[in-house]
Amino acid sequence: MDVREGLLYTDEHEWLRVEGETGVVGITAYAADQLGDVVFVELPQVGRTLERAEAFGVVESVKAVSDLFSPVGGQVLEVNEALAAHPELLNSDPYGEGWIIRLRIADEGATTELKDAAAYRALIGA
Repeated sequence: MDVREGLLYTDEHEWLRVEGETGVVGITAYAADQLGDVVFVELPQVGRTLERAEAFGVVESVKAVSDLFSPVGGQVLEVNEALAAHPELLNSDPYGEGWIIRLRIADEGATTELKDAAAYRALIGA
């Protein structure tokens, strides 16, 4: 299973890439595999402020409907508009073109509660 070094992970299978004061959020390859073919993604409004672990959207697949949870608190700066027309990007490129939101991280210290790649591999048994 593809688990990327340099990212931080949640127990709910979201990833966070920290880029200075901002972060990019997506779902892991493991989550995409478990969901099956993604057919719809509900995105939050730009400007919305999220708390850590707050649900901010929904991923719907042929198998299930799953909430998306924010790995850290912060304000949504951008959403991946391409997912509206191409939700399958979550399956084909979850760490690249399938990113979901970019946010301004409210408390960089909150990232210490997230897992590194080794801890996430242990969580999923990879």
